[in-house]
Parts: sequence; C-alpha cells; structure tokens
Amino acid sequence: MAVRQITEYPEKILATRGEAVTKFGEELENLCAEMFETMYAAEGVGLAAQQIGLSLRLFVMDCEGVKLIAANPEIIHKEGEQSGQEGCLSVGKVPAVVVRAERATLRAQDIKGEWFECEANGYAARCFQHETDHCNGKLFIDHLPKMRRDMLVKKFQKEKRQR
Repeated sequence: MAVRQITEYPEKILATRGEAVTKFGEELENLCAEMFETMYAAEGVGLAAQQIGLSLRLFVMDCEGVKLIAANPEIIHKEGEQSGQEGCLSVGKVPAVVVRAERATLRAQDIKGEWFECEANGYAARCFQHETDHCNGKLFIDHLPKMRRDMLVKKFQKEKRQR
C-alpha cells in the first residue's frame, strides 16, 4: 500500500461531482486501503476520493467509533443543528465554525457493493456530511459566508507558502 498525495484547494477536482462507483472488487479494496493509510498519515478522520485526485463518489472515515467505506453516498435524513470547528486535509486543516445537522443518516454501498444505512450524531454526523459534500464537489468552506471564506482561504494560502 502507499500513502497518496492529498489534493489541495483550489484544484478543480475538489469542485467536481465524482463519478459513481460501479466496479467493486480487489482494485477498489486496494484503493480504499490506500485511502485509509493516507487519511491516518495525515491525521484525518475522513478522506474522499477527490482529495487524492480521483473523480469518484467514494470516501473512507474513522471517526468516533464509526469506521466505514462509503461508495455512492447520500445523506437521506438530517435533523437538528450543531455548530462546531471543521477543517479539511485539502485546505491545510485550517479550521472554521460550520453549521451542520446534529444527526444524519447515510445511505451508501460498502466495499462489496451492498447498500447500507448508518445513522450518527455529533462529530460522526458532521463527518458523514463533510465527506458526502466532497463527493458532490463541495468543500466545507462553501458553507461559510463569503467574507469568512475569503479570510480562511488567505490564511491557508499563507500557510501553504510557508511550507
């Protein structure tokens, strides 16, 4: 397995809706293993295929006891509201407060292509929503008011120059 390079903002693929996963098997299993390895190496809790330069509706996560692979994910139910810090491996982990649903139900396919539903609240629900957004070509910064988003992008760009 290999740790993949993480695609960073403003790469176009991050703003592109991924293609549906249609082939399940060893190749997908290897890809997901590399995604987990990349996510852990970057100290993240979720990673979408777009974040490693692949236009696929696929993410992996390991957050608050919820570890899963989600192909072709969709949020089928949301309720409540939470406001909290959110960051992203593709935006240098520069955090911002984002409002999300407190509880979310995810519908997706597993590594074998079987459909499943999973419900979570709190941080894990935030992760469901954040990673599903990635699959739809949306970043957490897209949920911010323009002025806050612009400030965050400038901070990220400054951090990136200092590396």
